[in-house]
Amino acid sequence: MKGLKKQRRIQVVALAVVALIGATVLIGYAMRDGINFFRAPSQIAADPPGPTEVFRIGGLVETGTLVRGQGETISFNVTDGGASIPVVYTGVLPDLFGENQGMVGTGRYINGTFEATEILAKHDETYMPKEVIDALKEQGVYKEGTTPGS
Repeated sequence: MKGLKKQRRIQVVALAVVALIGATVLIGYAMRDGINFFRAPSQIAADPPGPTEVFRIGGLVETGTLVRGQGETISFNVTDGGASIPVVYTGVLPDLFGENQGMVGTGRYINGTFEATEILAKHDETYMPKEVIDALKEQGVYKEGTTPGS
């Protein structure tokens, strides 16, 4: 009788482990396109990602580089003080988007240009995403208590 209980317990534990592994694999498969890694312009310049990798870039919109093209096409450079990456975006920009302001963009790095599919700007005068602040601090551009572009 004791051997039967022990065998049943081992089977239940083994089934639970298999179910846990299966659930983990399914969650990872479902999230494969939903995970976007953040990279600063200096990281992209040092180690350019492949053209199929979707990621986020963040920094400050470099002063004097914002150019509005035909229709809704906009080009500008994003910098963290250490490197500058050209960005091309087609669409409507957020209201608070401007030169020397913080931004985060999602897209791909193709042929030396970041082709953005989404652009996010700070939502008020004092906010800046944590990743952008960290990248600017690393380059020595960001100072506590100040907002770049103010």
